[in-house]
Amino acid sequence: MSDQREFSVTGYKSLIKGLITHGYEISSFRKVDTASKHLIVRHDVDMCLDAAVEIAVLENQLGVSAHYFVLLRTEMYNLFSKNGLAAVETLLSLGHRVGLHFDASLYSESELEEAAEWESGCLQCVTGCEVDMISFHRPTKSLLGRAALLAGRRHAYQPKYFTDMAYCSDSRGRWDHGYPLDLEAVKKGQALQLLTHPIWWTTKGAENTVSRLDRFAAGRHQGLRRELACNCEPYREAYKEFTDTDDPQ
Repeated sequence: MSDQREFSVTGYKSLIKGLITHGYEISSFRKVDTASKHLIVRHDVDMCLDAAVEIAVLENQLGVSAHYFVLLRTEMYNLFSKNGLAAVETLLSLGHRVGLHFDASLYSESELEEAAEWESGCLQCVTGCEVDMISFHRPTKSLLGRAALLAGRRHAYQPKYFTDMAYCSDSRGRWDHGYPLDLEAVKKGQALQLLTHPIWWTTKGAENTVSRLDRFAAGRHQGLRRELACNCEPYREAYKEFTDTDDPQ
């Protein structure tokens, strides 16, 4: 794989610049014209808000406005924490849109409408903005191509965005649909929804998918230990290396 195609910040920058050079115009789910050479840049933030912010800063430098979809119910991050709120505020301040990444597997079919409404309302409390767009987290086949709105909101897998235009995703840290610039639809200039996951692109040196996740997990472990030291004097006394702490409890 060449440097321009690798999963790295440099590789992501090359991809976006390549699509723009190819004549694509950055659009949004609300404004996209599927008959035009429009590009929707979508990010599903499955694991790491810090990685999302890193990519968001790069996009801002490129003049790109993207959609970031964040999970409300996840063990990976907390939108209501100090760092979580700061990350969302940064995404918005850089000109990006923040939507709901909805994990439908947590609910029964009969609960989806009410659950999506509740989660969207909670996210609106975080962002201070209307949440009018949803993406599904690890969607089942029954949700792919679903035409109906969810809780009165559009979602990223409606036919207009999923089948009426080209779609390409880096799920699992690989291009199952093929590298975007090689797609026949892109060569023909068809409208494109590009889905990426920021964690795959914030590479530190030579890393594969598993090593990226190992580094992320190690960082989360260290962060948890710092929080334990901040909030528990015996732990802080046992591990003197954690000196940046709050008042003892």
